[in-house]
Amino acid sequence: MQALTSPLSLHHFPPNPRLHVTLPRLLRALSSSASASAAGVSESGDQRLNYSGVRLEETVVEAKSGKVRLDAWISSRILGISRARVQASIRAGLVAVNGRVVDKVSHAVRKGDVVECTISELQPLRADPEEIPLDIVYEDDHVLVVNKPAHMVVHPAPGNPTGTLVNAILNHCSLPTIALYNNEDASEAEDTLDEDNLDDDFSVFPANQMSTEGTTFGPSIRPGIVHRLDKGTSGLLVVAKDELSHAHLSQQFKERSVSRVYLSLTSGVPSPAAGRVEIPIGRDVNNRIRMTAVTGPNRSRNVRHAASRYKVVEVLANGGSALVEWRLETGRTHQIRAHAKYMGIPLLGDEVYGGTKDMSLSVLRPKTRVSSHAQLGELVSAIERPCLHAMVLGSESIYYILYI
Repeated sequence: MQALTSPLSLHHFPPNPRLHVTLPRLLRALSSSASASAAGVSESGDQRLNYSGVRLEETVVEAKSGKVRLDAWISSRILGISRARVQASIRAGLVAVNGRVVDKVSHAVRKGDVVECTISELQPLRADPEEIPLDIVYEDDHVLVVNKPAHMVVHPAPGNPTGTLVNAILNHCSLPTIALYNNEDASEAEDTLDEDNLDDDFSVFPANQMSTEGTTFGPSIRPGIVHRLDKGTSGLLVVAKDELSHAHLSQQFKERSVSRVYLSLTSGVPSPAAGRVEIPIGRDVNNRIRMTAVTGPNRSRNVRHAASRYKVVEVLANGGSALVEWRLETGRTHQIRAHAKYMGIPLLGDEVYGGTKDMSLSVLRPKTRVSSHAQLGELVSAIERPCLHAMVLGSESIYYILYI
C-alpha cells in the first residue's frame, strides 16, 4: 500500500474565549508497508480493496515453536487482510486443513499441513444513509477524518438505530463492511493478540450494535470504523473507505503508532501538574456501564493494563478547574474518564464518573467570588456531557495543525 500523503488543507476551529488558550497540533499519518503476497494482490498487481472470494491453497512451510494458530497463519499469507475477516471465514466453514473443514480459529497448524481457504462474502448492513451534516477535516480515496460532535453515537445500536455517525457517513460515501464477533467469542478473539496490546477503541463490539442479514455465524459489522469515541466525546475520528485501509489502520492502532491527544476540563487541578498514570482498568462490578481503576493484585481477564500521560495546560477558576492534555499509551474503554476519577479530578460534566454538578460546584465555589456563584451555577448546569475532546490523531511521520 502506498503511503497516503496527499496534502491536507488546514482546518480551523474558532478559539474558545473561555479557555484563553490556543493549542496548535494535529495530525495524520497513514503510511504503511507490507511485503507482497500472491493471495493479497489483484490481477493488476495492486493490493486488493475487497477480499471477498479470495482463495488460498498453500502448504505450511514453517511454524514457530512447531505450530501456529490457523487464523494467524492465514492472515500472514493474504496481504493486508484483517484477522477478524479471516476468523469470520474460518467460522463460516470456508477453511480446510489437510482436506478437513476446520471452524476453530485457534486451531494449530504445523509444518507440512495443507491449508485451503476462501474468504467469505460480507453481509449487507442494517444501516441506512441519512442526510446529517459532517464536519470533514480530511478526505482522500482511502480515508475520511471527521470532527465528531458531542452527543452523536458512532454506530447504530439498540436505542440509537438512526442519527449516528455511520448513517451520516453512508450518505457521504460508501464504506466497507468489516466483520467482528460478539463478546461471547471475546476470550478467543483476544487470544489473537497479546491482551495488553489490544486496545478497546478498535476491538470487538457486541453483536447487537451492528448486525448482518440472515447469517447463522453472527459477525457484527463495523463499516469502516477503525476506533471509537464515546457519545459525549467530541473530536477527531478516522474512517476507512476500503477494506485494505481498514486493515492497515487497525494494525497501526494495535501497534500504538497512532498518537492520540485529548483535552479535558477537570473538577480541580491534578497534582503534580504533569505525570503518568498506570493503573489497570476493568468493568465496575456495581455498575456495568462504568469502568473503574483497579488497584492491588487482580487476575481477572476483564482487567486490562492502562496508561495515560497528562499535563496541565492552564489552571482555571483560581484552581477550581484545569484544562488538561492527555496522551494515551493504551486505548481502554473510558480510559481518561476512569483515570481522572481515580486521581480525584473527574471531568466536568461526567455524571457517570463523579463529575456531577454538585461535586463541580463544591470545588468551584470556594475558589470564586460569591457574587459570581449564581452565574457559575448556570454555567455548570448547562454542561450536558463530559468535557472531553479528541484533539490529535496521527503519527510522527506527518503532522497537520488544527487550532482549537
